Amino acid sequence: TERDASNWSTERLKTLLLPVRVEGEEGACEVTEVSKLDGEASINNRKGKLIFFYEWAIKLAWTGTSKTGVKYKGYVEIPNLSDENDIDEVEFHGRIPVFPEFTQGMILPTVNGEHMETTPQVAPKAEDRKTAASSSTATSQSKSIGVKIPTCKISLKDTFLTSPEELYRVFVTQEMVQAFTHAQAALEADKGGKFQLLDGSVTGEFVDLVPEKQLVMKWRFKSWPAG
Repeated sequence: TERDASNWSTERLKTLLLPVRVEGEEGACEVTEVSKLDGEASINNRKGKLIFFYEWAIKLAWTGTSKTGVKYKGYVEIPNLSDENDIDEVEFHGRIPVFPEFTQGMILPTVNGEHMETTPQVAPKAEDRKTAASSSTATSQSKSIGVKIPTCKISLKDTFLTSPEELYRVFVTQEMVQAFTHAQAALEADKGGKFQLLDGSVTGEFVDLVPEKQLVMKWRFKSWPAG
C-alpha cells in the first residue's frame, strides 16, 4: 500500500526550516521565509517494511547582520532534496542581490531614430579583431559617413548593503565579477588597466582606484557606435 505524505511533509519542512539561525564570529543570519516548496512525498508499505519516497525543490529567504552592523539579505535554493541523493549530494545555491544586470533596461538610438535593446555579444577572436580594425581603418580613410547620435549625462546614486571593503573587492576581483554577472570577465585592477565584462560585451578602463574609498571607471558597450 502507498500513502501520500506531501501535505504532512510540506508543513514539517516549514517547521524545521523557519527557526534556522546561524551565528559565528563574522555575524549572524536566519531564515525568514520558505518562499518555494515544490515536490511530493509518499510512504510505501512493502511486506511490512516502510519505504519513503520524496523529492523537493526548496527556496529560502534569509536576512543577516555582520559583526560591523551591515545588514544583508538573500536567498538559498535547494533544487534536489530527494531520497535518491545522499546528504553530500544535496545542492545549495546562495545568492545576494547586489546590483541590476548591466544590460537591464539599456536602450540605444538607431539610424532611423527607433530604439533597440542591447544584447550581450561574445568577444571576437584576436584575428577577427585585427581584420575588423583593418577594414574600419580603410573605410574611414576613404570616406567618412554616419549620423549624429544624441547623448545625455546620467547621474545615479545607489546604496549597497555591504561594507566598503567588500564592495571594492567585488569590482576588482575577477572571480567575484564573474560570479555576480554569470559571465566571463577579464580585469587589470590598476590605474589605466583595462577590463572586459559580460563575455566581452562591456569594455572599459580603470581611471582611479583608492582601495575601500573610491573607484572610477570608464566603460562602454561594444555595440555602441565608435566615438
